[in-house]
Amino acid sequence: MHSKKSFLTYAIALGVFGITNTEVGIVGILPIIADKFHIGASQAGMLVSMFALIIAISGPFMTLLFSGVNRKKILASVLVVFTISNLLSAFASSYNVLMIVRLIPAFLHPVYFSVAFAAAASSVPQEQSALALAKVFTGLTVGMVLGVPITSFIGDQFSLETAFLFSSVVHAISLLGILIFLPSMPVTRRLSYGKQLNVLTKPQLWLNIAAACCILASLYSVYAYFAEYLEVVTGMSGKMVSIMLILFGASGIIGNMQAAKFLSRNMVKTIISYPLVLGAIYCLIYYLGSYSIPMSIIIIIWGAVFTGGLIVSQTWLTSEASEAPEFANSLFVSFGNLGITIGTTLGGWFLSQMGTHLIAWSGVLFLVLASACIGLKIKLFGSKKGFETSTE
Repeated sequence: MHSKKSFLTYAIALGVFGITNTEVGIVGILPIIADKFHIGASQAGMLVSMFALIIAISGPFMTLLFSGVNRKKILASVLVVFTISNLLSAFASSYNVLMIVRLIPAFLHPVYFSVAFAAAASSVPQEQSALALAKVFTGLTVGMVLGVPITSFIGDQFSLETAFLFSSVVHAISLLGILIFLPSMPVTRRLSYGKQLNVLTKPQLWLNIAAACCILASLYSVYAYFAEYLEVVTGMSGKMVSIMLILFGASGIIGNMQAAKFLSRNMVKTIISYPLVLGAIYCLIYYLGSYSIPMSIIIIIWGAVFTGGLIVSQTWLTSEASEAPEFANSLFVSFGNLGITIGTTLGGWFLSQMGTHLIAWSGVLFLVLASACIGLKIKLFGSKKGFETSTE
């Protein structure tokens, strides 16, 4: 039984990797797409920005729409759509066709994530839910950190069609795993739309949302310019930057699991401590970033702490809406994307106006805001209520 649950969690995580790779992996083949369809780089980039915009806007509403459907059916159906979408993308005859077949599954992206988090957490005892979530987040980590270089490599070495077919195969394998290992999970206690939306009336939830949004903004205001920093400040070559990205991603997998263990032991202390730890790393990046060897060590630690922030912010946000776990997860997906957008925008402003070396301070600024939201939440509403992990 334990082995079957492990396979179930990894099947869900593989689906998360595939969907994340579909979202961000295309960045690595945008030049090939632009060349094939004879369009500019900015127009090709719309394939990324429009996908993210649809996720941010539609997430909670799409999750509400499917909230009464059997979780196994939802996960399997979304993977079928993504499998077909990538298959059609491989043979798209024009840019407009590619845009359409790519954007349709974007509406279902937050639905899969919301249900996947809830299904993984509910498949194990409550005290193990953080570790189950960490395994799912591993798929997100690998997809976000390695999706771009993997897709870029396949596109360069083989073809654009092969890159899309790779994503299609990943989704198909995950679909097979879901069908085999996930038991039927009908919704036994369906909440009305009104009751699910009612969680939005809780001021403490909005403080949690603000903190999670700021944490994600802090993460990506610096990470989005990872390569730029290493090339300009540290003086690394393009090849070394690629190696650093791999190290960053590998340590991130370990960081997911460690963050989950800390959350299981003491959620409150972990959430309070996280901005302080990440802030200390940003300070090290600023003061030691021009030295290759220290920076290489920092990157390994940074990768672990970075990915830990994903599960920390998700746990913090959803802890205040445990009565509507899937809707809460959809809020995390939507506001997480909003945080990423805000963070990369401010980080870009810091880079252009103040120089690459000061980029770390944009991350520190968001961490200060996150800590203020966390502190205010605890001061106004206490540190006991709302810190349980959602497992329903």
